[in-house]
Amino acid sequence: MCEKVHAIEATADLTIDQLAQRTGMTVRNVRAHQSRGLLPPPEVRGRTGFYGPDHVARLELIRQMQADGFNLELIRRLLEGAGSSTAALRFPRALRAPFGEREPEVITAEELAERWGSSDPALLERAIDLGILRPLGDGRLEEVSPTLGRASAELAEIGISPQQALEVAASLREHADSIARAYLKLFVEAVWEPFDAAGRPEERWPEVSEALERLRPLAAESLHAMFGLAMDAATERTLERLQGPPDQ
Repeated sequence: MCEKVHAIEATADLTIDQLAQRTGMTVRNVRAHQSRGLLPPPEVRGRTGFYGPDHVARLELIRQMQADGFNLELIRRLLEGAGSSTAALRFPRALRAPFGEREPEVITAEELAERWGSSDPALLERAIDLGILRPLGDGRLEEVSPTLGRASAELAEIGISPQQALEVAASLREHADSIARAYLKLFVEAVWEPFDAAGRPEERWPEVSEALERLRPLAAESLHAMFGLAMDAATERTLERLQGPPDQ
C-alpha cells in the first residue's frame, strides 16, 4: 500500500503552491528561479501550470548547490551546460565536497588565547591566513579543522609555542597544497581529459564521479603512508645526530 501511495505522489501534477510546499520554498522563490532560467516552465493546461517530479528534483538540487556555495548565476550556467544530465549536474558538487572533516567547531577569541597562552593578534591573523580559523564576528571563530585545533593544544602542552606551531603549519600547508595539485592534475590528465575528448558521454558521468570519489581516500592513505616512511627515516637520522659526541 505504501509503495502505491509513493507511486501516485511521484506522478502527481502539482500547482505552483503545491510545488513550493513540497520543496519547502516560497512561491515567490519558485517564480524567481523560473524567471532566471533555473527551472523549466510548467505544463500549462487551461490557465493553470502544473509541475512534476523533475521540477521537484531540480529545485532540491538548486537548494543543495546553494548550500555548497554556488551562486545562482553559476548554478544557471551549470544547468544550461548539463542539459538534462543529472549526473553532470552532481559532478561539480562532488568536486567541491569537503575533504576530510565536515563539522567545524566554534571557539571564542578568549578560549583561543587561553589555549595559546597569548592574545597576540598577529598569531590570530596568521592562523586565518593559513585557513585554520575563520572569523565569524562577535569574538567568535570557526575552527575549520578541529583536529588541527586539538593538535595545537597538545603541542602547547609539550612546550611548543604557538608561533613555532604556526610556522610548521605554514610549511605543511605549502606542501599539502602541492600534493593536492599533483593529485588533481593526475585526475584531470588520466580521467577528465579522455572523457572530455570523447564528448562527455552521458553514460560515463558515473564513472568519472566514481574516479573522483575513489581518488580522495587514496590520496589521503598514500600521503599518510609516505609520511610514515619519511618520519621513520627522519627520526633515525635525528637520533643518530643526537646520540653522537657532544659539541665541544
